[in-house]
Amino acid sequence: MEFRRFGKNEIDLLVKARILYLREDFKDATEEQFSEIEKNLYGYFEKHIENDLFAFGAAENGEIISAALLLIIEKPCNPSAVTGKTGEVFSVYTRPEYRRQGIAMKVLKMLIGFAEENKLDFVNLKATQDGYPLYKKLGFTEEHSHYVPMKITFDNQV
Repeated sequence: MEFRRFGKNEIDLLVKARILYLREDFKDATEEQFSEIEKNLYGYFEKHIENDLFAFGAAENGEIISAALLLIIEKPCNPSAVTGKTGEVFSVYTRPEYRRQGIAMKVLKMLIGFAEENKLDFVNLKATQDGYPLYKKLGFTEEHSHYVPMKITFDNQV
């Protein structure tokens, strides 16, 4: 098994890994939605991978068996982000037959090391119940803020 960063020449593998993650996380999504998402992912990865998006994972026999994505976001500086560079982790996924073997921990340690080397102020993520214990072991803490998370949603669904 090889642990490494994935690049532009591996977009097919990254799309496949993301779709596996989404199929497990969004069980009620339709095949039509997955088809549209897959088409859109190719353009997304082509534009972002190795620019502001970095993929880390483990591969075996030419397949990604575990992966995590780090999106670097740069905003104007503030007291909690003096460089203005932060990271968001998403799409952390390990194939079911490889879970509970420490693989995701190694992948995330690579991602965290990369974030530190690139002087990000912090890295955040949204934890599932299954992932929560792993993230706690790695040093992630629950975030409490006087800000209230809000969003507006637009109807772009298939």
